[in-house]
Amino acid sequence: MGLAAIQENGEGEMGLGGVPLGAKNKYRRMDSELTDYDGDFEHHHQLEKKRNSTRKYVFACAVFASLNNVLLGYDVGVMSGAIIFIKEDLKISEVQEEILVGVLSVISLLGSLGGGRASDVIGRKWTMGLAAIVFQAGAAVMTLAPTFRVLMIGRILAGVGIGLGVMIAPVYIAEISPTVSRGKLTSFPEIFINAGILLGYVSNYAFSGLPAHMNWRIMLAVGILPSVFIAFALCIIPESPRWLVMKNRIEEARSVLLKTNDDESEVEERLAEIQLAAGVSIGEKAVWRQLLSPSPALGRMLITGFGIQCFQQITGIDATVYYSPVIFKAAGIDGNSKLLAATVAVGVTKTVFILVAIILIDKAGRKPLLYVSTIGMTICLFSLGVTLSLLNEGSVGIALAILFVCGNVAFFSVGIGPVCWVVTSEIFPLKVRAQASALGAVGNRVCSGLIAMSFLSVSRAITVGGTFFIFSVLSALSVAFVYKLVPETKGKSLEQIESMFQNEYEVPGGELQLGDVEHLVQKG
Repeated sequence: MGLAAIQENGEGEMGLGGVPLGAKNKYRRMDSELTDYDGDFEHHHQLEKKRNSTRKYVFACAVFASLNNVLLGYDVGVMSGAIIFIKEDLKISEVQEEILVGVLSVISLLGSLGGGRASDVIGRKWTMGLAAIVFQAGAAVMTLAPTFRVLMIGRILAGVGIGLGVMIAPVYIAEISPTVSRGKLTSFPEIFINAGILLGYVSNYAFSGLPAHMNWRIMLAVGILPSVFIAFALCIIPESPRWLVMKNRIEEARSVLLKTNDDESEVEERLAEIQLAAGVSIGEKAVWRQLLSPSPALGRMLITGFGIQCFQQITGIDATVYYSPVIFKAAGIDGNSKLLAATVAVGVTKTVFILVAIILIDKAGRKPLLYVSTIGMTICLFSLGVTLSLLNEGSVGIALAILFVCGNVAFFSVGIGPVCWVVTSEIFPLKVRAQASALGAVGNRVCSGLIAMSFLSVSRAITVGGTFFIFSVLSALSVAFVYKLVPETKGKSLEQIESMFQNEYEVPGGELQLGDVEHLVQKG
């Protein structure tokens, strides 16, 4: 038994030989200190264990919720190669090729519009399930299509399914994520889009050696497989706590928040914020009427959300991905196998650099990544235009074309690719979040469809290089848009972000937020 010197205390413990350890004694038993230390250590261990468990649970929910996005990515990637063999097998024209490629993006806007309303009625979780079922039906029809007309029917069904899935995943993840990791987790759908694109490119290369009447069907059929995992995921993930509050299922919402937040006191604070946000909307005009005649704050949100979604696509990323074989052919690469192998490099680059965004988005913030992304894309798009216009023959031109295409998709993946969806899922009030996000997704899909359906025609009129000069100008405009109209949302709760827009991008009271504190600590 040891003795430890401490400040005088008023306890009546007995020391060695019965000497009282009371008010006049500066010694106390060391074993009582050890007991306190053990208790603190055990409490800290339990907190750390709960924190790790919570992180793993939220991470799993974000992964499962993002599986629908693999379907979109796979379709984009696989169609870039499959279209070569569809043209050969079904004898379709260039116009039919553009329609087949672009119609999915245009039709997906119907899914996105319907998805906002569906997710408010049946919930975020089951809207994801509906998206998977509709896409699976479309993929099956495309796989078995004997004619161009039947292929288009399957493509339309797949587009509706993708529209549903693309708009709901970021909304769901934003609503279940803790504030400090929301940016990283809400970027997951973009990771899975990129993974899907890479799988599509690999599928093209793997099955390109089969007969033309069979290989494109197998390529499209593989896209059905992720739906099996989505069915499993729906048995695991919870419903969004914010949707549950909207439906007055408060205890269920509390239960979900307890699973997705480390601190129980923070759970009650978050629940109160959500209830307040939901309660403010009670008795207000219908959602679509709010969106069509918005308040000044909601108007600012809509401009930011809709604008960033449109800029993500009008800078030509889907043209780069869908038509990468056409771009590389213009640079001088010959042969289907070589063209498809070059596209795999694009897919790998796109997937690797999205991981950089995931690491940085909650540390550096949304806006710095957007600046790096949009400026970098502008430089690469302009350089690609110069390369295709002046150096379209020889190994140097081919190497530079591959470099600038990969550079463009890398800068896209670091910033505007994932951050676009993060910002759109964060900025809108609870009552209109799903349908306003759907409106943003509609802008995204319409712009994607217009670019995909016009790229070949425009390229034929002004050359492929000339088309990329146009994309570089649009990308330069996106830099100005980010500077003027996109606020920083890092480290703020969804409810705080709403207040920020009401105060014209200023945080109410100028209070320092958690993310800012973390940044200052790291700098110190």
